Amino acid sequence: MTLHTLNSDPGLVTMRRRLHAIPEIGLSEFKTSDFVAAELTRLGYDVTRGLAKTGIVATLRNGDGKRSIGIRADFDALPIEEQTGADHASTHPGCMHACGHDGHTTMLLGAAALLAERRQFNGTVHLIFQPAEENFGGAKLMMEDGLFDRFPCDAVFGLHNEPSLPFGSFAFREGEMMAAADECRITIVGKGGHGAEPHLAADPIVCGASIIMALQTIISRNTQASQPAVITVGTFHGGNASNVIPERAEMCLTVRALDPDIRDNLEDRVRTVAEGQAASYGMHVEIDYERFYPPLINPKAETDYVRAFAERFAGADKVHDMQHPIMGSEDFSYFLQERPGCYFLLGTARTENDPPLHHPQYDFNDDALPIGAAFWTELAEDFLAQK
Repeated sequence: MTLHTLNSDPGLVTMRRRLHAIPEIGLSEFKTSDFVAAELTRLGYDVTRGLAKTGIVATLRNGDGKRSIGIRADFDALPIEEQTGADHASTHPGCMHACGHDGHTTMLLGAAALLAERRQFNGTVHLIFQPAEENFGGAKLMMEDGLFDRFPCDAVFGLHNEPSLPFGSFAFREGEMMAAADECRITIVGKGGHGAEPHLAADPIVCGASIIMALQTIISRNTQASQPAVITVGTFHGGNASNVIPERAEMCLTVRALDPDIRDNLEDRVRTVAEGQAASYGMHVEIDYERFYPPLINPKAETDYVRAFAERFAGADKVHDMQHPIMGSEDFSYFLQERPGCYFLLGTARTENDPPLHHPQYDFNDDALPIGAAFWTELAEDFLAQK
């Protein structure tokens, strides 16, 4: 297949850089949504807006085929101050496309143009432009707004760029590919006082430090060594002056696992450890534990199908199986709970030391745009040709 070598349209680069310059946080991607909807309308798609506030589904039908395919691109950005120095850098202070969602969106818009022009498919294509992947579970919100009831899909597919993988390569993993992600906020309630008289107070900072250390034993002593799991304390706040013991201190954790039983056990142990440590210091804790994205689990049939298609598309030497799951999370997992499909990675490396995702110097590799656009185009055509 050679479509991706022929379609090196600089228009895709221009489009991606326009999107890069107007990054928006999840559920507020109004400029982005307007831009995407206008392009899809120009191409002749049936455009439905408003799912999860800013989400879009673009539908194109051709022939009399009964099969349908969903292809998803996310388009939200991150609260990061950009440091790329690029001419197309963010014009929104404190916000940037540090995860390549501008590239994902542009690749799918490129595929939209090719599908509309070629009309070499028989059935229905639903292109899903999703908000709020990073923080607010836009996939789930779109489903709550009737995504798959209103736009039935026999299967749904998505990809993520990966700057650490060789350019133009594809990486797949059947089964558990990405972890569930939960968040826990622990507030330690103590008794304030003078820093010179700690015996008259109950210091929540000392107690919090003990909780942080004790939490580390949950993975090493309460979780089977062969089962991946993570507990990371990302924030710890308490007090405003060196000589004042505060009334309260607060920490926030991310908790990740692949196995549902381990996920349950981690929550139970976090609660037990925090409460027990606090009690030992004569204090108590307030715990707000929220379950966010479920683990992303790729079914075998669709993973085998897309892997084989990628080998035909790029060559077997460009297609790899991931040896280990990723402990990051992805709300595409909600889609895969309701529909068969597959989520995979596209390598976009420029050098051996590219800035990683979520880095203030990261910028999507525009050379990958025609590859992604062609892949989605030909995948849709191939999938809808299946009986």
